[in-house]
Amino acid sequence: MQSNTIHNPPNRITDLVGLKQQGAEVICQPSFEILPVDFAHRDNQFQAFIFLCRFSGSTDGYEYMFRKCYARGCPHNLCPHVSQAVMIANRYLQRDYKKLQDVGVQVEKKLFTLEDMVIKFDSIKEEQSPLLTIHDYINIAKEGNEVAVGMELEFVTGVEHFANYQNQQVFLMVDFAVTMLDKTHHYERCLACYEAEKEQQEKPQAINIANERLKLLYEEFDLASVKYEKRFFE
Repeated sequence: MQSNTIHNPPNRITDLVGLKQQGAEVICQPSFEILPVDFAHRDNQFQAFIFLCRFSGSTDGYEYMFRKCYARGCPHNLCPHVSQAVMIANRYLQRDYKKLQDVGVQVEKKLFTLEDMVIKFDSIKEEQSPLLTIHDYINIAKEGNEVAVGMELEFVTGVEHFANYQNQQVFLMVDFAVTMLDKTHHYERCLACYEAEKEQQEKPQAINIANERLKLLYEEFDLASVKYEKRFFE
């Protein structure tokens, strides 16, 4: 009897799109987690909230599950505010829904909301202006404006807090320094993560996932004539 778990399961939206294009039956169900995480980054220790989506389902009857981090939000100024993070997460989530929809994968288009959060904040400034994402800057470059992007690639340690346990993760983060109109703006993205205790088994796959996502981004940079230097996780 065949196992219903895939030996080489999909671990990116791109993988699901590729399988569907090859004729596989793809079932996809998103579910959300918004987790408090204690980060240790350089000399800063701070708590932030990561907006995760678990994609689970099956391809041709074989089960899979992977998770993707869509944003990180803070109740202070060390990263985007939580209200901005919700908007950023939903914009990228909608991009992924469209990729799936375009190849015929049916998926319930649920979005993140602050009401999903178990932890309430003393004050959430909804009036804050939306933060530009890296794809906003790509679109600005496509309109003929000069855009240059510098990148810092870092492995950042954080402790995720679940209801009954804690889990130490390592996040593969990119800090984009985007320069246009003589001003530099910073924007960050998490491209992959792995469990710290399983570094030997999980780190190579996390690096591969992050680098594949960087390759796709660099293709978009090239099409928009964004100035940058290719960098990858090692």
